[in-house]
Amino acid sequence: MTRWPKIVLSAFLWLVLLGMLFPLFYMVAVSFSTSDSGSVGTIFRQGLSWGNYLGVFSRGGLSRFIFNSVLVAAIVTAGNLAFCLMVGYALARRRFIGNNLLFMSAAGVLMIPAHVVIIPVFILISKLGLYNTYWALILPFLVSPLGVFLMAQYIKSLPDECEQAARIDGANEFVILIKIVAPLCKPALAVLAVQSFLTNWNSFVYPFILTSSSDLYTLPVGLAMMQGLQGISIPQVMSGSTIATLPVVIVFLFFQRQIVEGITAGAVKG
Repeated sequence: MTRWPKIVLSAFLWLVLLGMLFPLFYMVAVSFSTSDSGSVGTIFRQGLSWGNYLGVFSRGGLSRFIFNSVLVAAIVTAGNLAFCLMVGYALARRRFIGNNLLFMSAAGVLMIPAHVVIIPVFILISKLGLYNTYWALILPFLVSPLGVFLMAQYIKSLPDECEQAARIDGANEFVILIKIVAPLCKPALAVLAVQSFLTNWNSFVYPFILTSSSDLYTLPVGLAMMQGLQGISIPQVMSGSTIATLPVVIVFLFFQRQIVEGITAGAVKG
C-alpha cells in the first residue's frame, strides 16, 4: 500500500513535466514543418525541412537581431557581475552613514513592478540623447537591485577571517575583493549571471520602446516585427523562436551545477 502514493506522485510529476515540455516540442516540430498553417502532421508525411531556418535568416535579418541580443545581454551581464559584486561587498563589509538605508532601498526596489518605471526611463533616455542607441539598451540595466541584494546577502554569510588576514598583509580593498571575495562568491555570481543574461535576452518591452530602428532590434522585438510587418509564416516564426531558445537552454545546461550550489548555499547560510 505504501507504494501507491509514490506511484501516483510519480505519474503526476510526469504529467506536469510533459505539460511543460509539450509547447517546446510543438515549437521545434512546427519549425521543421512545410505547412504554412503550422501543422505538425506534414513532418510525418514529408519529413523534416530546414527551409524555414534558411528562410528566416534570408528574409528577416535574423543575424542582426541575434547580434544585438548577444551584444546587449553580454555587456549587461558583465556589468551586473562587476557592479553588483562591488556594491554588495561595500554594503556587506563596510560601515558608513546610510549603509542600512541603501541596503533597504535596494530591497525595496524589488517590490516595485518593472513596468512602473517604463515612462521615467524613456523620458530620461530621451533627455540624455540616448534614444535609439545601444546605450539605451545597456545603461539602465547595468546594475540590478536583485543582484545587489543577492551579493550583499551572500557576502554577509561568508567568514571574514581571510579578508582580515589580507588587510594585515597590506592588501587593499580592491585586491581583497578580486582575489578573496570574488572566488568565494562564484555560486552567487553564477546565479546572477544566468538571471541577468536570461532577463535581458528575453526582454521585449524596453528594447521595443527605447529603439525605433530595425538595426537595433533585439531578437524578441525582431521576431515580433517579422511576424507583424512581413506576414511571415508560422513555421518561420517558430524557427526564429527555436533559435532564440537555444542560448537559454545552453546557459542552463552549462551553469546548472553552479546554480544548484548557489541556491543550496544561500538556503544553508541564509
